[in-house]
Amino acid sequence: MKRTLITSALPYANGYIHLGHCAGAYLTADIYARYLRLKGEEVMYVCGSDEHGVAITIAAEKEKVTPKDIIDKYHYANKEAFDKFGMSFDIYSRTSNPDHAADALEFFRDFLQKGLLVEKEEAQFYDPKAQMFLPDRYVEGICPNCGADHARGDQCDACGAYYDQLNLKEPKSLVTGDTPIVKKTTHWYMQFNKFQEFLENYIEQNAGTWKDNVLQQSRSWLKQGFSERAITRDLSWGISIGDVPEIPKEKSAGKALYVWFEAVLGYITATKEIIRQLHKEGKAELGDWEKWWKGDGARYIAFIGKDNIVFHTLIFPAMLHARNDGYNVPENVPANEFLNLEGEKFSKSRNWSIELKEFENDFPQENMISALRYTLAMNFPETKDADFTWKDFQARNNNELSAIFGNFINRSLQFLIKNFDGKVPELTGEYANFVSDVKEYYKSLNSGSKCEAPASLNSNDVELLAAVNSGIAKISANYDKFRFRDAITETMNIARAANKYFNDEEPWKVIKTSCEACAKSVYLCMQTAKALAVLFAPIVPMTSKAIFNFLNMPQAATGESTLRLDVRPDYWNNAFDFALESGTPINTPELLFSRIEQETIDAQVAKLGEKNSQHAAEIPQDELIEFADFEKIKLRTAKVITAEKIKKSKKLLKLCVELSGENDRRTIVAGISEHYAPEDLIGKIVVIVANLKPAKLMGTESFGMVLAASDGNGNLSVLSPISDKIQGGAEVR
Repeated sequence: MKRTLITSALPYANGYIHLGHCAGAYLTADIYARYLRLKGEEVMYVCGSDEHGVAITIAAEKEKVTPKDIIDKYHYANKEAFDKFGMSFDIYSRTSNPDHAADALEFFRDFLQKGLLVEKEEAQFYDPKAQMFLPDRYVEGICPNCGADHARGDQCDACGAYYDQLNLKEPKSLVTGDTPIVKKTTHWYMQFNKFQEFLENYIEQNAGTWKDNVLQQSRSWLKQGFSERAITRDLSWGISIGDVPEIPKEKSAGKALYVWFEAVLGYITATKEIIRQLHKEGKAELGDWEKWWKGDGARYIAFIGKDNIVFHTLIFPAMLHARNDGYNVPENVPANEFLNLEGEKFSKSRNWSIELKEFENDFPQENMISALRYTLAMNFPETKDADFTWKDFQARNNNELSAIFGNFINRSLQFLIKNFDGKVPELTGEYANFVSDVKEYYKSLNSGSKCEAPASLNSNDVELLAAVNSGIAKISANYDKFRFRDAITETMNIARAANKYFNDEEPWKVIKTSCEACAKSVYLCMQTAKALAVLFAPIVPMTSKAIFNFLNMPQAATGESTLRLDVRPDYWNNAFDFALESGTPINTPELLFSRIEQETIDAQVAKLGEKNSQHAAEIPQDELIEFADFEKIKLRTAKVITAEKIKKSKKLLKLCVELSGENDRRTIVAGISEHYAPEDLIGKIVVIVANLKPAKLMGTESFGMVLAASDGNGNLSVLSPISDKIQGGAEVR
């Protein structure tokens, strides 16, 4: 059995993790890691903070602190939030560690010595006032691909296109707001074009197992031709190449490794770091990190969001291959699409976001954390963008976790405590052989052989055992193919079957006539409860831990880190192993999931989009006006007296409007003919700009402008006061 190395994309330490991030690259990896550990497999799950580059310095400038202050603030805040969320990282490291810099420079020097790096003089944006070259995130403009405003120097968030920063239209420096000049600078380029054939073969070898979105994006890049790419930048906050002996200092001064080049190497650094920790404990040799990265005994799975696909399917594999030192490239890159929030993209600037730490502050209870994990997992954007809504969160908690899963656990345990002295019942009389019979029959189901059910099992027993057996197989098959939503649906289906069994057996009735038959039903319910605790552990580990405590099995695993264990039992395939013996005392259960009331949901929805003082600061300064400028505009209400179409024009109407009486009338030409018939406007109170200079349109002189609202989809509505008391001539302010 191969050991599995799992990585999640390293989050930038320049902001707080939000729920979209969790659904993209972190919760998926945690569920998968827990699943494999429960199967008894060797797993190392690696992650950490990406702490270099321009994103950090921008955040530092915005908060008026040092880059070190920023990375410390967000690294520890995100680590704490992840811990509360139940993430089972074996290590959560940092790329600011000195060992990481040493490893990254080792890769750089190796490529330099192999002749894979080319020194090139290139043109780059330069801000003369700030006296600095502008890294991609320090310049914004209009996207050369789709025309969107505020596109970054190397990538457009609107259309996802990558481009050279010099192709940006109407560029502006984010440091001074000035238009930058173009100036020459020297950088080192990795000749990725030399690995075109290797990467094409690598991608096509995985065509049968990788997600279609991952394959198509990777193929698209290769179709364009994988070109040379700069791996250094003029950066003040990064891994400096100033002391690389192969480069003259006058050339390397002020140069640092491009963050995308060194960040992915953080996976290797973190692996070495935890091996060093285990070595101090006497549990590993220093060279054991290679067991996770090299050779047939290990495989590598990289969990990311779709914005990181090319870095993990093309760039990082090319780097590992170029090292020519036996590194394994990712066996699979199960990238997710984006998670939206209430139908819109996450946006911190619009306060349209839910930070993980914010959720945990509002809902610190473990059952609410479990509900969040479950809801996110059931909405993973596996094949297309998905949506998180508070209404769905409420429904998933109330109608599934509480009404199905939690309901079965609570009612079956409460019934046992009330009727069997709080102990797993002994089976006697005609059910004296039930345990051996049910074990044998379940074993036959596992082997796939068709076997007659023993007489001690009724149709309800058989139906439940079949549901558990086939359910576990379906769950495993889906996890193995990274179909998390399908796997979790099948997990909940077993809980549904358990509820049905309890209902069909009617133990509250049977106990009045046959305590032995009732004991059989309760016994099977307890074994099912234990199995559900195992099967739900990857999704809601805190809930599973609570169930194990109810069942007096506190040592049972929930998929936590197993790196420090010598023995790794297969809890997963033995989930239904009847290990909960008769006579075991059961602890009084607490309610696993409380209902979430509507007012709780309404309060959270109301928080989205709240105005705050930060918003004004996020508007570009050159778009802000003084109040005195606004005062120059005279807005007045006016009553439409007549309206008619202007000949030879599809859009224009000629209006006669009255402000404060018959002696205060004027003609206004308005482009609203496609939205209003002339007769619909007569008598209507509208809002106009009353002090606009006259303009001649289609031969008609216009003395003002009618104000209208447009939704961007071609729909237009003339502005009009709500109150009937407002007539012509009123001041609008």
